[in-house]
Amino acid sequence: MSTRKKATRKTKAKRKKAAVKTSPRKKTATTRKTRTISKKPRKKAPLRGASPKKARPTAVKPTSIRPTPTPPAEPVTSEERIGVVTHYYSHVSVATIQLERGTLRVGDVIHICGHTTDFRQRVESLEVDHAPTTEVGPKDDFGLKVVDHAREHDVVFKVRS
Repeated sequence: MSTRKKATRKTKAKRKKAAVKTSPRKKTATTRKTRTISKKPRKKAPLRGASPKKARPTAVKPTSIRPTPTPPAEPVTSEERIGVVTHYYSHVSVATIQLERGTLRVGDVIHICGHTTDFRQRVESLEVDHAPTTEVGPKDDFGLKVVDHAREHDVVFKVRS
């Protein structure tokens, strides 16, 4: 048995044979010529004239520079970065935080800020290794009940007023 080679290129379309009249007695199939109608480009509408403008004074008025309004004054609060969120348990709304520096106690106000997170809350419960505690120090990993969704790598600030 001989094997056929597979086609490597697309096959070309076959050309139609031109109709040739050999004798008046035989009718051959002739191709019908179609007349192509070329469209003429439409004439563009004439441009409208500029509308008459009201006469403006020619003297140049000096522009007055006004200061931008300042937002209402808020009480000055300083924030100190104390840690980073390492995990968030959504079913119990608990964030695991690693404290980098400083201490954190129950009753302190913290600010958790991230790409899509930004909220403040008062610390109401702290847990280290599933045991409740009142204070945590640097390099501690602890659990904290949070009021809003926190994400990994969110930064935790301690608010001092």
